[in-house]
Amino acid sequence: MSYPMTQLLTLDEFLKLPETKPANEYINGEIIPKPMPKGKHSRLQLRLCNTINEVTESQKIAYAFPELRCSFGIRSIVPDVAVFNWLRIPFDVDGEVPNDFLLWPDWTIEILSPEQSSNRVIGNILYCLQHGCRLGWLIDPTDRSILVFRSDQQPVLLQGEDFLPVLPEIQLALTVNQVFGWLKMGG
Repeated sequence: MSYPMTQLLTLDEFLKLPETKPANEYINGEIIPKPMPKGKHSRLQLRLCNTINEVTESQKIAYAFPELRCSFGIRSIVPDVAVFNWLRIPFDVDGEVPNDFLLWPDWTIEILSPEQSSNRVIGNILYCLQHGCRLGWLIDPTDRSILVFRSDQQPVLLQGEDFLPVLPEIQLALTVNQVFGWLKMGG
C-alpha cells in the first residue's frame, strides 16, 4: 500500500525523516512501506547473506547487507539483500561501514512476499540495473522460482536444478533447489 503525499517530498526531505520498521521506500515521490518480513522471507534472507559473505568477506571481494537503504538517483530503496563489491563500499575515514549508502548495489536480491506487488519489486530491480547494478534476483517462495535480471539481457526464469548466476568475482555455485532447501529446518 502506498501513501501518496498531497505535497510531494524530495529525496533529501525523505532521507531526513526518521526510519521506520518495517522500512519505507521512496519511489516516484511516494512513501511506500515494505511489508514486514515473515518466516520464509527471513530464513532465505539470512542464509543468502551468510552464504555470500562466507565466500567474499575474508578476501574483501564483496559484502551482502540485509535490508540496507540504498539512495541514488530519485529513489531510496531497501533491497532484501544488497551486495556491494568491496571496493565500492564507502568506508568512512576510520575504515568503518557508513550509515548512509548513497549508491546502487552491484547485485540486488528481492524475496517476494505474498502481499507485495511483483511489478513494484521488479521496478526496483530494473531501476537498480538502469543505474549500474549488474545483477538482480527476484525470489518467489510461492512457486519456488527465481527470476534473474541482468542489464545486458532479457530476464531468465530459473527453477529446480538450474544454477544461479552470481557476480563473476564471487566464487559461489548455487541451484534454485539449494536456495529453497534452506527453508526445511524441521525434522
